[in-house]
Amino acid sequence: MNVSSPVSRIELPAGLPSAAVVDLDAIAANVRVLRECAPKAQVMAVVKADAYGHGLLPVARAALAGGATWLGTAQLSEALALRAAGITAPTLAWLTVPGDAYAEAVRQNVDIGVSAGWALTEIAAAARDLGTAARVHLKADTGLNRNGCTPEDWPQLVEDALKLQAEGLLSVVGVFSHLVSGDTPQAPVNREQIDAFVTAVDLATAAGARFEVRHLANSPATLALPDTHFDLVRPGLAVYGLSPLPDRAGAADLGLRPAMTVLGRVANVKKVAAGQGVSYGHTYTTSTDTELAVVPLGYGDGVPRHASSAGPVQLAGRRFHVTGRVCMDQVVIDLADGGIGRVAAGDVAVLFGGAPGEPTAQDWADAAGTISYEIVTRLGARVPRIHTGSAGR
Repeated sequence: MNVSSPVSRIELPAGLPSAAVVDLDAIAANVRVLRECAPKAQVMAVVKADAYGHGLLPVARAALAGGATWLGTAQLSEALALRAAGITAPTLAWLTVPGDAYAEAVRQNVDIGVSAGWALTEIAAAARDLGTAARVHLKADTGLNRNGCTPEDWPQLVEDALKLQAEGLLSVVGVFSHLVSGDTPQAPVNREQIDAFVTAVDLATAAGARFEVRHLANSPATLALPDTHFDLVRPGLAVYGLSPLPDRAGAADLGLRPAMTVLGRVANVKKVAAGQGVSYGHTYTTSTDTELAVVPLGYGDGVPRHASSAGPVQLAGRRFHVTGRVCMDQVVIDLADGGIGRVAAGDVAVLFGGAPGEPTAQDWADAAGTISYEIVTRLGARVPRIHTGSAGR
C-alpha cells in the first residue's frame, strides 16, 4: 500500500456521482512546452475524439491560447463543430469518406486531407459548385499502411491535384504523413519514414507543388525526434499532459501537466466479514473482516473491465485497487489496508489525475493492458466534464 498525498485538491460538486475535471490552464501550459520542443515549427493541437475525451471546444480554445496556431481533427464533423462555435483558426480534418460534408467544409474554410484520387474528385466537385478553391493536404503513406497514398500511386495523385489547382478548384497547401513508431524514437523505421516523406515531398515539389506546410511529427516525435518537425508538428496526447513515451519518461519528466482528473463519490460503505466473495463471479474474496466502499463509476462510464482487481483508486489519501470485477455502473474497493474507519458515503475517490500521489491514466493503462490514449478517450458521456482555469475563456 502506497501512502500518497492528501485527497485531491479538486472538488466534486455536491450531488454528482462522478465528474472529469479538466484543467484548461494545464492544456495551455502543455502547448507552450511543445512549442519550446519544436521552436522552428508551428503547432497543430489535435482535438479529435472530443479532444481525447476532454471536451472539444474548451480544449481547442485553451490550446490556441497556449500558442497553437492550427487545430487538427479526424472527421469533418469535428472541424465543422469548431467553425460553428466561431473558432476560425486553420483546421485540418484528415479522415473522410465518399459523400462526406465536403461542400460545407469548403464553405467553412476547413482544410481537407487527401489520400486517394476519389477524394480529389469529390472535393473538386464541391469547390466547383461553390465557385471557390478547396484547401487540401496530400497524405503520403510512408510505411504505416493505413490511410495515405502509396508511393506507387503518389505521382498520379500529385499530378491530378495540381491539374485541379490549375483549374482554380484546389489549393494544394500541405503534405503530410504519419509515423509507425514515434513512441520508440530509436526504431530504424522512423529514419526510413523520414526519408520516404522527404522523397514524396521532393517529387511533389519537382512537379510544381508549393506547400505552405509539411508535417509528420506526432506527440512523441515532437518531443524526441527533431528531424520530423518540418513546418508543423501535430501533438495529440501530450497536449493533454500525458506521456507519449511512457517507457522512457513520465509526464512530469517531460514538463507536462495531466489535464484530467476523474472523481467519483462514494455511494456506500459497509462492513463485511472475512471470506466473503465480492462483485460478479466472486473473483475476489475478503481475507479479513473489512469494509467495502462502492464508487459509482463502471465500464458504462468507460472504466475498463480489463482492469478488474487491478485498477488503482485513491481514497482518504491512500491508494487502493478495484476489488473484483468492474461492473457497468460501479466498482467496489476493499478498505482493509489502512482505510477502515476512514471512508464514508459522500467521500470523493480519485480514479486518476495529475496531483502528486494520485493514480494516473498511465497507471490505469498498465492495469488494463492498454495505452493512456484509450483510458481518457473512452470516458463516457455520463461522466460530466467540468472545465477549470482561465485559458481560452
